[in-house]
Amino acid sequence: MKRKMAGIINGTIGAVCYGTNPLFALHMYSKGFDANSVLFYRYITAVIIFGFWAQFVKKVSLKLHRNEILPMFVAGLMFALSSVFLFMSYSYIDGGIASVILFIYPVFVAFIMAVCFKEKLKKSAVFAVCLVLFGIYLFYKGKDGQDLNLTGLSLVILSSLTYAIYMVGIKVHPVLKKLNTVKLTFYVMFFGLSVFVYNLKFLTLLKPIDIPILWIDVLMLAILPTIVAIDTLNKAIKLIGPTLAAIVSSLEPVSAMFLCVIFFHEQLTFKIILGMLAILCGVLIIITDKDKKDVVKS
Repeated sequence: MKRKMAGIINGTIGAVCYGTNPLFALHMYSKGFDANSVLFYRYITAVIIFGFWAQFVKKVSLKLHRNEILPMFVAGLMFALSSVFLFMSYSYIDGGIASVILFIYPVFVAFIMAVCFKEKLKKSAVFAVCLVLFGIYLFYKGKDGQDLNLTGLSLVILSSLTYAIYMVGIKVHPVLKKLNTVKLTFYVMFFGLSVFVYNLKFLTLLKPIDIPILWIDVLMLAILPTIVAIDTLNKAIKLIGPTLAAIVSSLEPVSAMFLCVIFFHEQLTFKIILGMLAILCGVLIIITDKDKKDVVKS
């Protein structure tokens, strides 16, 4: 019982911490920063802190082998592109709504595995997709009849898709699936930096942080939704298993939504709540079905 409670507590902490992404990003946006500048500061700070934490707290070797470079570079690109699309979407749609739509990535994972790796797609998965699409439709018509910005919606769907590709790669690539998670996370962030360096024209477009208090936002982005969220989620998976950990992680979009409502006065209507519940239910159907299939195979 203590083990289960510890797992749930870790999973809850990780979910709430990940939900703080829009909270600090939107504050930096209000000071004139663009998505790539915010993400560069977030990733470079996280790489430095995470590197020291991995070496001196976790005692994990970060030695890189030749056969690991290319797959980790590609994984880093997918992970970083997911971040870019998500943070760009904040400029077009509410951060809370973006965080909920991002959570549909398990649906994309299920379809990629079905199309590319011939995994059978169950009827329940099709029903789950219908629930997710219904939820997105409610978001689309969620603000007093006003349509959700299509650019923002497209960006967050691209974010979810690229994250799903990253997740599939971690699952099926013979090198990536054997890597220590701490080492993998470090190099995914490290190689992901190249995306922001390129987008910022090799840092010539990087906006300097000339307001000292904004470093708090950078540190919080690097620590809470990155290092703390990753570590606690990994602990939760070990303590209570991937299915229950995934269910607890459904608090991520919920926490992001409510933080945005509280701090940025984003609108929370009945339609938005119903849409959020439809998306979460659809995703949880995919998660629980997937776990049952894995248990049967083993």
